[in-house]
Amino acid sequence: MADPPRFDEVLLDVAARVATVTLNRPEQRNPLSSGMLRDVGGALAWCRAEPEVRVVVLTGAGDRAFCAGADLSSFQAEVPELQRHHDRHRFVDLFLLLQDLGKPVIGRINGHALAGGFGLACACDLLFAVRTATFGTPEVNVGVWPAMIQAVLARNLPRKVLLEMELLGDRWPAERMREVGLVNAVTDTLAELDQLTADVAGRLARKSPAVLRLGRDSFYRQQDMEFRAALEYLQSQLTLVTLSEDAKEGVAAFFQKREPEFRGR
Repeated sequence: MADPPRFDEVLLDVAARVATVTLNRPEQRNPLSSGMLRDVGGALAWCRAEPEVRVVVLTGAGDRAFCAGADLSSFQAEVPELQRHHDRHRFVDLFLLLQDLGKPVIGRINGHALAGGFGLACACDLLFAVRTATFGTPEVNVGVWPAMIQAVLARNLPRKVLLEMELLGDRWPAERMREVGLVNAVTDTLAELDQLTADVAGRLARKSPAVLRLGRDSFYRQQDMEFRAALEYLQSQLTLVTLSEDAKEGVAAFFQKREPEFRGR
């Protein structure tokens, strides 16, 4: 495997088939500036193309924030509004890239996940958070609306929960987000968060990357289909899964009472 590329605002490390993408501007609470969006997208695109990477962990540097959202200073910058409009398309590109990554994405939420950072967290497949983390859409408090992340939030949260968060702009604690089904697990300390993330990432890395890709893709693609169309589509996807070498190896290993050796084919 080639060495991971370097970025200005993101750290990218790979170990044991797990890539960790870290938003790395902790002194500013890891804001989603234009540069950060560019670097996160570049790191994830590399992870998608690198066959040795089987799982991605997305997190923030430091212990204060996973990501505090957009860089509000950009609203005051002397930039033509049409250019600002085009720049926001980086959010669209990033959310589509995450959905089409083909590999499981674990969100390690080490601190506050607010505004665009909340959307980035919701775009992950699994979420583990430290208890002191908070989540929210505070945009309404400064006269803005979380439009760029709303489609992601609406596919992860119940309607009334999301509207309460968007309309009031309050921060919700990690435990409450676990209760409404967004966060998979909450830990008391960052050390416990690291251990949980490593354990689950390791388990995912040992599963068939071919089956995980087909299955994960099918999950996201069927969510907006009409019911009958979804059933027909999923039938075809199950056929693809069963035709894979990994599916045959998994069944053989089951009957031979041994651990399967998945090769991603």
